[in-house]
Amino acid sequence: MNVPRVALTLMEVPIHDVTMEEAISYTRQWIAEKSGFYQVATVNPEFLMAARKHGAFRATLQKAALCVPDGIGVLAAARLRGTHLRERVAGSDLVPRLAAEAARCGWRVFFLGAAPGIAERAADILATRYPGLQIAGCYAGSPALVEEDAIVARVRATQTDLLLVAYGAPKQDLWLARNLHRTGATVGIGVGGSFDFIAGLTRRAPRWIQRVGLEWLYRLLQEPRRWRRQLALPHFAVLILLGRDAPLSS
Repeated sequence: MNVPRVALTLMEVPIHDVTMEEAISYTRQWIAEKSGFYQVATVNPEFLMAARKHGAFRATLQKAALCVPDGIGVLAAARLRGTHLRERVAGSDLVPRLAAEAARCGWRVFFLGAAPGIAERAADILATRYPGLQIAGCYAGSPALVEEDAIVARVRATQTDLLLVAYGAPKQDLWLARNLHRTGATVGIGVGGSFDFIAGLTRRAPRWIQRVGLEWLYRLLQEPRRWRRQLALPHFAVLILLGRDAPLSS
């Protein structure tokens, strides 16, 4: 099977030049072949800034099977480096598209993370939207090390094909790096706040706002408590413009 092409690295994190359709196609092939386990990361500027400081997170992203460009800032940074990424692949858009493909192909999908009850609500909505979607299980749990064995056993018992983990970065991605191979799932994806969007707790920005690259501002206005996290965005832009994006940790 062909492997995704790494288009460039930012802060020593690989970014693959894939479209939404190609990301779904790789997932389809991996699940059909069942020849291993594959971690997918939805990389945005906040990911990159965290990875710049967090060596274990950076190593996790470097080992991921697929790092999709999630965030207009990633596409802009690539252009400044002379690389054209064809499409933004937002995790919040990828999850419903994968649910539709799962319903079509008969995959079993497990929803892990978010606040109690949110995974169930998101799964129910997607199952209604895509008849035939097989929900392997839903569980909030936590990324705490003391819970890992019990959560792994819970997922493994369901014969899951696709594992969606909503613990937020970097916790969800580190959790998958430690445990995906133990869960029996073929593909694992850290999906951040996607369950909240699907369940209606948080509203996505209108498409025109997404197209002009201001989704971050729309979300900040809805969730002012995110302001500290959003400070990473101008910092990221300055580092890219100055070419000073080397990691701070080994």
